[in-house]
Amino acid sequence: MKVEKAPLESYADIGGLDAQIQEIKEAVELPLTHPELYEDIGIRPPKEVILYGVPETSKISLAKAVANSTSTTFLRVVASELIQKYLGDGPKLVRGLFRVADDLYRLH
Repeated sequence: MKVEKAPLESYADIGGLDAQIQEIKEAVELPLTHPELYEDIGIRPPKEVILYGVPETSKISLAKAVANSTSTTFLRVVASELIQKYLGDGPKLVRGLFRVADDLYRLH
């Protein structure tokens, strides 16, 4: 796992994904910066999203741009590192990852 405090990538560095950038802003950035908008209408703001797709489609760049825009920490984990030889090790690593993310979230 690699931890980066507010990466340098921005939305301007990502070309051709205007619709995806708008969606990620609405789904992630808005709840982080203005949670009261969700509370005012009585819903809980989303806490996470999953970006999926084939390699080299700017998923990591989008996530780093969100972290930059919101001055939050970016955790980079390679999925293959979560697959372990012994049964139960992978899920244990995932739980640990979420524990670290939760601790970082509480610090902000």
